Amino acid sequence: MLQGLIVKALSGYYYVQQQVDDIASGGDHRKTVQCRGRGILKKKGIAPLVGDQVLYSLTENGEGTVEEILPRKTELIRPPVANIEQAVLLFSVKEPDLSLHLLDKFLVHVEDANLEPLICFSKMDLIDPEDTQTLTEVEQACQLYEQIGYKVILTSAEDGSGTAAIRAELSNRLSMFAGQSGVGKSSLLNAIIPGSTINTSEISMRLGRGRHTTRHVELIELDGGGYVADTPGFSQMNFTQLGVDLEDLGSCFREFNEYSDGCKFRGCTHLHEPGCKVTEALANGEIAESRYKHYQLFYQEMKDEKRRY
Repeated sequence: MLQGLIVKALSGYYYVQQQVDDIASGGDHRKTVQCRGRGILKKKGIAPLVGDQVLYSLTENGEGTVEEILPRKTELIRPPVANIEQAVLLFSVKEPDLSLHLLDKFLVHVEDANLEPLICFSKMDLIDPEDTQTLTEVEQACQLYEQIGYKVILTSAEDGSGTAAIRAELSNRLSMFAGQSGVGKSSLLNAIIPGSTINTSEISMRLGRGRHTTRHVELIELDGGGYVADTPGFSQMNFTQLGVDLEDLGSCFREFNEYSDGCKFRGCTHLHEPGCKVTEALANGEIAESRYKHYQLFYQEMKDEKRRY
C-alpha cells in the first residue's frame, strides 16, 4: 500500500496526494489520486478527513481506495479537518466591524482542540486615518490578546501589509484559516499564495456579512513547505456542534489557567464560588472584563444548549 495525504474531499471522493522523491531530477514530484473510502471504514463509522495521513491502494482504472487512516494528532468537527497544527483566526476591522465576542468564541473552539491560534485583523486599509475611535479599538484589542499570550498580525490584502509575516508563520506547518464570513479570507490567501485563484465575493452590506464562497475544505500547498486549509466561513457558531464540554470552558480561556489551580473548590465555575482566584484576579484588573463577560455569556449559552439537547 501507498501512503499519502488527503488534500480535498468532495462528493464522496478523497483526493490523496502522494509524495514521490525523484532523485534524478533533484526535486519532489507529487501526484494526486482520486480515491473512494474502503467499505469497512464506513461500517466502523470512520470517515476520512482532509488532513488525514492514509494508506491507500491503486485500482485498475488509475483511481484508488483509502484502506486505513493513520492516527490523528488533532481532529475538528467543524470544519471537518484533521492534523491541523495552527489556526489562523481572521477578523476584519471594517465591513464587517471587528467582533471580539465572536473572536473569543473561535478561540474557545481552537483552545479546546489543542491548536495554536494566530490572530489576524484584516482590512486595515479600510480604516480612515482620521477614524481615531476605530484605530484605538484595534490597538487596544492587539494589546489585550498579546498580553494573554496570543500572536496578533495586522493585515491588508489590498496593500499587502502583514502578508509576509503570515507567510512566515505558515511555513512547514499544516494551518487552517477560519473566521466570520466576509472578513476576506480568500482575498488574503490569494495575496499570500502567489498564483492562487481562490474564489472571492462582494460583501452584502444589507446583511453585513459575505456570501459563503468556500464550499468545502481543501489543503493548499505552499512554496517552501506547509499546507493551508481554506475553510467555509461562519456567521454563527454553536458550542454543542463544536463538541466543547461545559466543564472545559474555563480552561479554554488561557489567562484563567494561571489562577484556577488556586481556587478553593475543585471544579470551580469561576462565577459565584467563594475563594475563586479567577474572580479575584478579575477584581484586581489582572483579567480583562471583556473576556470574563464573554466567559459568562458562553457559560450560560452552553447550559441552555445542554438543556435543549
